[in-house]
Amino acid sequence: MWKKSLGFGLAICCLFSLRAQDSGSIYRQLEKLNFLGSMLYVAAHPDDENTALISHFSNHVHAHSAYLSLTRGDGGQNLIGTELRELLGVIRTNELIQARKIDGGQQFFSSAIDFGYSKHPKETLNIWDKEQILGEVVYRIRKFQPDIIIHRFDHRTPGRTHGHHTSSALLSHQAFSMTNDKTSYPEQLESVSPWQVKRQFFNTSWWFYGSRERFEQADKTNLLALEIGNYDPIRGISNSEIAAASRSSHKSQGFGSSPSLGSRTEYIELINGDRPASNDPFEGINTSWSRLEGGAKIGTMVDQAIADFNFAQPQASVPQLLTIHQAIEALPPSVWRERKLAETKALIKACAGLKLQLNAERAYGVAGESVSIKLAAVQHSKTPIEITQINGKTIATSLTPNSALNRSIALALKDELSSPYWLLKKGSLGSFRIEDKKLIGAPETPPLQLDVVVTIDSTSLRFTETVNYRINDPVRGEVITPFYTLPALGINFDKSVHLYANDSTQKVRLEVTNYGASFSGEIELCYPNGWKVEQAKRKITLNKRGNAQFLEFDVQPTENATSGLMGPLVHQNGETKNVFSVQRIDYDHIPKQYVAQPSEAKLIRLNLSLPNKKVGYIMGAGDLVKENLEAIGLAVTALDIERITQEELNQFDTVLVGIRAFNVLESLQYKNQLLFDFAKQGGNLIVQYNTSRRLQTKEILPYRIELSRDRVTDEASRVRILEPQHPALQTPHKITAEDFEGWVQERGLYFANDWDPTYTPLLGMNDDGETEKLGSLLVAKYGQGTVMYTGLSFFRELPAGVPGAYRLLLNLIALEQNER
Repeated sequence: MWKKSLGFGLAICCLFSLRAQDSGSIYRQLEKLNFLGSMLYVAAHPDDENTALISHFSNHVHAHSAYLSLTRGDGGQNLIGTELRELLGVIRTNELIQARKIDGGQQFFSSAIDFGYSKHPKETLNIWDKEQILGEVVYRIRKFQPDIIIHRFDHRTPGRTHGHHTSSALLSHQAFSMTNDKTSYPEQLESVSPWQVKRQFFNTSWWFYGSRERFEQADKTNLLALEIGNYDPIRGISNSEIAAASRSSHKSQGFGSSPSLGSRTEYIELINGDRPASNDPFEGINTSWSRLEGGAKIGTMVDQAIADFNFAQPQASVPQLLTIHQAIEALPPSVWRERKLAETKALIKACAGLKLQLNAERAYGVAGESVSIKLAAVQHSKTPIEITQINGKTIATSLTPNSALNRSIALALKDELSSPYWLLKKGSLGSFRIEDKKLIGAPETPPLQLDVVVTIDSTSLRFTETVNYRINDPVRGEVITPFYTLPALGINFDKSVHLYANDSTQKVRLEVTNYGASFSGEIELCYPNGWKVEQAKRKITLNKRGNAQFLEFDVQPTENATSGLMGPLVHQNGETKNVFSVQRIDYDHIPKQYVAQPSEAKLIRLNLSLPNKKVGYIMGAGDLVKENLEAIGLAVTALDIERITQEELNQFDTVLVGIRAFNVLESLQYKNQLLFDFAKQGGNLIVQYNTSRRLQTKEILPYRIELSRDRVTDEASRVRILEPQHPALQTPHKITAEDFEGWVQERGLYFANDWDPTYTPLLGMNDDGETEKLGSLLVAKYGQGTVMYTGLSFFRELPAGVPGAYRLLLNLIALEQNER
């Protein structure tokens, strides 16, 4: 479990949710009810989106707005914890969901995986399976039916930015001409209709021109200029404030943002469709109720409701809204009919001061169990309201103004896990394997929801409400999390990779947690050929919900042991089943997450020689390098750079500095000299990658070194050993080309591109079609010791159990003074 406190972001989210039913917000939603236009923003990752533009369209233009992020950001870094890959993707998914709650947009995804940095869309689309992801983009457009599409990136400049970025624009650009073609993905037409987007834009900026000066001088004939620095006097908030709060949801990426004051202009370049005469991208597009058959009269009704709105008594609008709702119900089926029905119901609920809660008795349950759900309802107006039904059960109880109603029902849980749906099956390198195709693109697994039927002024309305679990935290106050349906049993390996540097027996530890009422059965550990496991099958009994027990298995490699996967089986009542691991992610700025994935771990047979060195580790932005070195038997001590003295530091032979430490540790502005003196007096100092921007100090090593954005993204690219006789490549392991086989995601990132001649570059590598990069591993003597910079992705390779990465890093750690 990971738990971090990020309460400020939560406070921002709470601010917006608390204001959702104030009269100013209700009035703006009334205005939105009268606008029938939609905008889809398209990019590649969480945090790629322009929150200011999404907020502008949603809150000022009143368009139905959404963001399609092709990936969930699994390949990024994590500034708030150690979660990477799938678990980081869950965090970033929820950060996007929180962002949309603030700026008013919807959120969609595809099944594409963020597999790491890609330099060219050709590589990206090959790994993603272009036809599959293109089909998902076509489907999303057909289902959402946007009038306009805006790309964050330029489809015409492949190779100039992240391959995922350009690919998102290429796919959207290609989809523009396909969505209204019945011969394109015809199987989709069973559930969606052809749709023609009216206009398509590229959200350009000075960044794409190389500098602000070039952008100022550029021809803007084909650009529309949008003023997005609007201030809303009714709600008392500017678009910049909303956008900054939304942007600040991306905490795992360090994108906290402050609002700008005053005017702000965004530019969009027309890519497809006719150019509007003005700067209004919706000009010439019918965004009134008359775009719907029989809808013109509804526009008149909404105009009147807006004119009659009483800020002091919003409940006075309920009769008009009920009439509008009935009129919308009578319209022919369409996407706009469904949207406006939902908007009208939300307005009726808000104006009537009606609040509905469905609260579960506990945080989770398992399929087949019965759970008690309590309906809590209150109205803050004098509008006649009766709770008629909950989940089909008749209640027929009238509400009294400002008096809470509580009713409980028993609910049998269906066999539908609430865990992130895209992780329930193992996918490929480029895409998730999603068995329920209807879920593809959904931001999250649909939560447990029940229908509550309410009669308001003799009109029956059905509200679909989410079942939550609520607790009071003495610091945070009320904490609300969705109710989860979990597997009956969760089995987590204590480590995802078990490394064997020799033939010694190691204990493999499993944590078995019962999520149901009780469990009694056997757990069997399955393993690859060539391994010995003492008593591979164990009986276990867990009598209470949430109880956990650890099982330890003695696992030893034989001479013929092969690396591979191990996983548990459950034997119960004559049945044998595969099981899930269930991991919990708990941060203040997103709801608590229970993540179920296939339960498995790697057994890796290594041939390593461990140096007899005293090693210290200074953690930076967060990685698992220290833990993985300890897993192979190397003793590593965590060092607090804030407190450690020179005398204490000099007790170590080697000090490793964690990833991005010089980006996130302010004290390294002056404590860097402590590290330099350590090396000068005979120590071995290894600095892992830092980003070239936002360095606390450029003096990350005593000799001049310039960091760049150079990286090698092809994990299988050729590596040239420049100095094969250098001691760092000889002892205790002789490093050869074989040590660079089996790497994952990339070779490395943020290589140096200029340095003092004192440094010796040891490796050369490059992606296809590029010049060789020499700055991945630099070594230099300094006084009596050694200093090194490496952009090699040890933080990815070690957790993945890559043998060559271990061998090389151990060599760097072991470098002797007389060899330096």
